[in-house]
Amino acid sequence: MKAILCTEFGGPELLRYTEIPEPEIGEKEVLIQVFACSVNFPDVLIIQNKYQFKPELPFSPGGEVSGIIEKVGAGVKHLQVGQRVLALCGWGGFAEKVKVTADRVFPIPPMMDFATAASTLYTFGTAYHALKDRAKIQAGETLLVLGAAGGVGLAAVELGKVMGATVIAAASTDEKLSLCAEKGASHLINYQMEDLKERIKEITLGKGVDVVLDVVGDRYAEPALRSMAWNGRYLVVGFAAGEIPKLPFNLALLKGCAVMGVFWGRFSTEEPKKNQQNIIELVNMILSGKISQHIHKTYSLKDAPNALQDMLDRKVMGKAMVEVRGERLEARRGTQEARDKKQEEGDGGAERKVFRSLADLKAHEGKPLGQSRWVEVSQEMIQNFADTTGDRQWIHVDTEKAKALIPGGKNLAHGYLTLSLIPQLMYEVLPLEGVQMALNYGTEKVRFPAPVYSGDKIRLHASLAKIEENPDGSAKVFSKIEMHSDHADKPVCVAEVISMVRF
Repeated sequence: MKAILCTEFGGPELLRYTEIPEPEIGEKEVLIQVFACSVNFPDVLIIQNKYQFKPELPFSPGGEVSGIIEKVGAGVKHLQVGQRVLALCGWGGFAEKVKVTADRVFPIPPMMDFATAASTLYTFGTAYHALKDRAKIQAGETLLVLGAAGGVGLAAVELGKVMGATVIAAASTDEKLSLCAEKGASHLINYQMEDLKERIKEITLGKGVDVVLDVVGDRYAEPALRSMAWNGRYLVVGFAAGEIPKLPFNLALLKGCAVMGVFWGRFSTEEPKKNQQNIIELVNMILSGKISQHIHKTYSLKDAPNALQDMLDRKVMGKAMVEVRGERLEARRGTQEARDKKQEEGDGGAERKVFRSLADLKAHEGKPLGQSRWVEVSQEMIQNFADTTGDRQWIHVDTEKAKALIPGGKNLAHGYLTLSLIPQLMYEVLPLEGVQMALNYGTEKVRFPAPVYSGDKIRLHASLAKIEENPDGSAKVFSKIEMHSDHADKPVCVAEVISMVRF
């Protein structure tokens, strides 16, 4: 297979486009056919041996990929061959195939294309963790973003606007600042041409900024820290400008402010449940059109070193992407034709409502939620479910016996397998945005009027039955659902689904 290989530490010009052996996966790994790999600043550092993670030579850079699973290790139960996924591999992504530990692989929502998937986690994941979990930014506060036109910076500008902050974008050129304005920045500072501290004082009328998100460091850090408001939060994300600043910490004392590190990679492993909730919220924002990645340029695999050089030269605004497969990547939001097709296959062309508050949900009581996409129940899915539950009846797993004894000759899916598909399909018809918590609380009145056979396609129809508020501010959401197969006249599953949410 083809790959970009780092055989000696140094600049992008030392990388080689060459043939390498296909990776061999372990018990808890998967092999992914790479369709897209995003370019991030750590990729520039890792080839120079300046990053905190130091792979042995030779290796391929590229830590954030999307693609299709080709093989799964024997110990992997939650992923399957043919599944569309994104993965945080650390390195190895600038290649036609990459092996990744299964716990760093995540399914791609069906309506998200490969380019969006591969360009989302590092930047939006980092920015959202920084603003939501570390700074706990509030609507009405002022946010200063240093390096605002880069991947994380631009994501922070857009998320800050969505979260209700007044965003001040600081970058090195007017072209970059123009893009920041498009993404929602209310004020712009060209810190190559203007005095950063004086401009912040002017914009905030002397109050200072509540939150600083800094991805550049170097000489911009101290004036930004001097410009903090009382009880401000200074988020240390990276040092793209070169030098790690040496800050006078008496400033933190005088300002009563906090200086805090943001390391999204470690957060995602130390607090996986909270990280997963963040990802769900980001996906909902993307699908509802509230945020979108800006793709600076798409490079071929062979030209990936040029992408790293552009990153090193600070030419990239938003995200640079490496297209690994020969197929053309879909546009970020898809063409109008693709959107029309999704609507036709999903909710019949009706505009899908996004629920952003308990009031939104209560206003929808008694109304339909629409229908999900079709999902194929493959024999492999049936086998994996049987292995997971230990229920290996011959009607589920013995394909030869099924051919001989079951009408139609196909194995039956376990009823509980059909039931287990409800959560992922409910996310499509009940999109929640800005929730602190969303749990699958339970099901009631479950029936299976018709069987599901191997190879059948099923989809979910739902309506919002009622809302029950709890004293702690959460609420139970009761939805009536029917699941239909493309080969059955009757529903294959009827149930009442209960979700617990808190906004």
